[in-house]
Amino acid sequence: MKKILACILAVALLTCVFAACGKTEDKGDSSSDLKLALVVAGTFGDRSFYDSSKEGVDRLAKDFGVQVSTIECNNENHATQMKNAADQADVVVCVGWEFYDVETIAPEYPNVKFIWIDNATSEPVANVLNITYAQNEGSFLAGYIAAAMSESGTVGAVGGEDSDTINDFIVGYTQGAEYYGTENGKAVNVVKNYAGTYDDPAKGKECALALHDQGADVIFQIASATGDGVFEAAKENGFYAIGVDSDQKYIDPDTIICSMKKEVGSSIYDAVKRLLDGDSSLWGTTWVADMSNGYVGIGYGEDGAAQQVPDDVKNAVEELSKKIVSGEITVETTR
Repeated sequence: MKKILACILAVALLTCVFAACGKTEDKGDSSSDLKLALVVAGTFGDRSFYDSSKEGVDRLAKDFGVQVSTIECNNENHATQMKNAADQADVVVCVGWEFYDVETIAPEYPNVKFIWIDNATSEPVANVLNITYAQNEGSFLAGYIAAAMSESGTVGAVGGEDSDTINDFIVGYTQGAEYYGTENGKAVNVVKNYAGTYDDPAKGKECALALHDQGADVIFQIASATGDGVFEAAKENGFYAIGVDSDQKYIDPDTIICSMKKEVGSSIYDAVKRLLDGDSSLWGTTWVADMSNGYVGIGYGEDGAAQQVPDDVKNAVEELSKKIVSGEITVETTR
């Protein structure tokens, strides 16, 4: 009997060992060994563009054990910080158009894979994945909503700077607002200005108030942390605001009616996940994250959040999304 019990225990022990080994294999091929450095042109805390990228890499750390480090450039020394990141990481994610030197720096680090967010090299670089976004498409929908919600017939946009990327938002926003006007026989005027900075809420507030003085009663913020000032101005003066990049409604559910989502974090997560799965085919290419693949769209906040946009407008937006994806509607772009 003792021998039989011993055999049973031995088999049970071996079963546990093999089961444990199986779990280890399932959990993480070589993923736990991957070192990723996230380098942002500005600083975290904007609750939109940069923070979205951080959310994406934090999920990679949680789900796959990727070893994540972060560098904030504070709007300077972008090339130097990119090199600092490449010296310590297997994958370097550069967030912002300011990292244009990736085109010459990446070839110096052939064993490091780079992801450049929000811009693209002039020609393919073997170890660089460019991710650009069809923010013009999502902004078309934001403009449509702004025009639908406006009582004055004037809607506004505050940009962080006068650049191709920011203007890509604005041309889509303008087209969407005018589309609503044409569709509904309503005169719509779009006004805009630029803060010249992404990290000064006081300047954002000043810009929003200037547009409000011109009659804008719905204002789209496209200015990262500077946009916090747009939200403040809207709350204090009784007009509506539209968030950007992330679903920002939670910041002020009574003032922010929706957000134009640009899923930076999810695009980074999905690209690196493919790499962990052994697929590096994206590198050496430019990947456009757009409405068709789900990285660009409109967010109305979490379940239970106060809603200002009526269902009929939401339904119209959903139909417009389908028309954009199908090509029935072509959204203008600066790119």
